[in-house]
Amino acid sequence: MIKHSETILVVEDDAQIRNFITYTLKQEGFPCLTAGTAQNALTQLVSGQIDLVLLDLGLPDFDGMEVIKKVREWSEVPIIVVSARDQDNEKASALDNGADDYLTKPFSATELMARIRVALRHSYKAVGNKAQTVFTVGGLSIDLERHQVSLDGENLHVTPMEYNLLALFFKNIGKVLTTQYIINEIYGPGYGNDTQALRALMAALRRKIEKSPAKPRYILTEIGVGYRLVDE
Repeated sequence: MIKHSETILVVEDDAQIRNFITYTLKQEGFPCLTAGTAQNALTQLVSGQIDLVLLDLGLPDFDGMEVIKKVREWSEVPIIVVSARDQDNEKASALDNGADDYLTKPFSATELMARIRVALRHSYKAVGNKAQTVFTVGGLSIDLERHQVSLDGENLHVTPMEYNLLALFFKNIGKVLTTQYIINEIYGPGYGNDTQALRALMAALRRKIEKSPAKPRYILTEIGVGYRLVDE
């Protein structure tokens, strides 16, 4: 058996299907990780090195289409949708939102592996043409491809949620983001308006990136509106 270096993330809430896919991947020599929810999948994508995603659309916390949209904001990792939805409009929507391929359940192990090989080949060809996505404000920098944060030239350890929050601000430098918008983007649709959780997350991040958290230099509070990352 050939041992592959590419790690595949299997996002599927049905244990029987998830076990079938992971067994097939391991038999083919691919290391794999699993996630049963959209939030777990996003957390693993941010915190680890994933080379390809097999994504079910019918997830228990929020729809797989939202996962595709969120991932495409910061990553070009290949995404193959694996879904029982066989309507043409569902397939078109997934591909338009950034999926690389769409495989309809039920499927064979042979077809699954063929789709994976094609997606990985396309990914290898794209790597040489893909520019690194790095944003910097003052001494604070984020690399959206490597999922790394640095402060004054030193790598900075942040949690997955802190990274997601910081990435959201960097992608909207200078813009005022309302509290509810941030909650929806960080915690997902339907989370509600738990501003206390956001304030705690913001405080933890500020303690890591600010010399004086009480007088922040980077993420500024807009009184009565929300927050923004300064544009230097």
